[in-house]
Amino acid sequence: MSEKANTGRTTGNNLDPWYHHYAQRTAGLSASEVRALFAVASRPEVVSLAGGMPFVSALPQDLVTDSLNRVMRDLGPTALQYGSGQGVPALREQILEVMALEGIQGSADDVIVTTGSQHALELVTKLFIDPGDVVLAEGPSYVTAMVVFNSFQAEVDHVPMDEWGLIPEALREHIASLKAAGKTIKFLYTIPNFHNPAGVTLSWERRLEILEIAKQNDILVLEDNPYGLLYFDGPPPQALRSVESDGVVYLGTFSKTLAPGFRVGWALAPHAIREKLILANEAAILCPSSFSQLVISEYLKNADWKGQINTFRGVYRERKETMLSALSEHLPELSWTNPTGGFYVWLTLPAHLDSKAMLPRAVTELVAYTPGTAFYADGGGRQNIRLSFCYPTPESIRVGVRRLATVINGELDLLETFAGTGSLDAVRTPRNSFPPSDMH
Repeated sequence: MSEKANTGRTTGNNLDPWYHHYAQRTAGLSASEVRALFAVASRPEVVSLAGGMPFVSALPQDLVTDSLNRVMRDLGPTALQYGSGQGVPALREQILEVMALEGIQGSADDVIVTTGSQHALELVTKLFIDPGDVVLAEGPSYVTAMVVFNSFQAEVDHVPMDEWGLIPEALREHIASLKAAGKTIKFLYTIPNFHNPAGVTLSWERRLEILEIAKQNDILVLEDNPYGLLYFDGPPPQALRSVESDGVVYLGTFSKTLAPGFRVGWALAPHAIREKLILANEAAILCPSSFSQLVISEYLKNADWKGQINTFRGVYRERKETMLSALSEHLPELSWTNPTGGFYVWLTLPAHLDSKAMLPRAVTELVAYTPGTAFYADGGGRQNIRLSFCYPTPESIRVGVRRLATVINGELDLLETFAGTGSLDAVRTPRNSFPPSDMH
């Protein structure tokens, strides 16, 4: 049937009979353009360097089953019942111990347990964003954060990064430009440690400067820190929240340091914001899972959880080193970040190559990655690729990078053939790349 949008414009055929009933904000819930390709990439013969799945097989099964058994034996009726909209008090106290490792001091009263930190991100966005409001975010930034911001009709303004993280002077310039244009800036969203997707870490000096800029301009800081404890050689600088408590909402999760299947994260918020977050949490889900919270609480109480995090660090360090070694062997002319923790390497392609357009060919060569366009709200990132080293085995990483090199070199050969100039040296030199080409 032919249909028209609310504006009266003909938009073509749509088979959804409820199309005209949806709220305007649902326009921000568009599917990823690479979603279908990732379905293909899930085949076992495809080496996926795309997803950021933790390597949960490094978690000894008995550490979890012992906690499960104790919960059901001693706390079964409570674990299977509704709970508090703020979260189990004992777990909130233990979360303070986890955050203390990054210099954060706080009260359990200001911790709100959520269904993963993704849920906390959505709740904060729901509380603060009206249509047309601006969210400042690093360029690039976390892909699903872009989906959340778009779903609440926010405008995302990307602030440039370099190997030391968000650039303070660029932040000042963006704030001034937005204010001059009459825009309303609601918060700065940042991933300061082992950034997703860029893999870089914000320096201590810049953390202090960025907090001062935010304070001067009355801008809330939303600090998302899923990877901070997964460092390789030494911990990152202390959290932004360790310096500033009134102007920072801190998001944490057990998905990367324990297992994502529990779906338990948290927010540490200034007191007034905390009250509204609890109400928003109750409105969305009534209460986070009592069962998952109590299992994690038992785990933190009885298991060597710090030792287990150290085990994860060793696993991811080995895989990162394998990936960088493979890149140096197969793609030495390119540039990439060298993360000191976390899950990701950010690769810069030669000029004129398009990571999004190249992905179908990569999948036919049995390797998958995430194109840089997924991490920008404005269509940027075509010259970049996010490579994840967290889940594949070291051998699979070597195979995957070798296949990726075949794809990239094949694309360059095609350009060489059709350029008709006899030389594409300029094509092989990254332009306007992040990071600088000497990073590896």
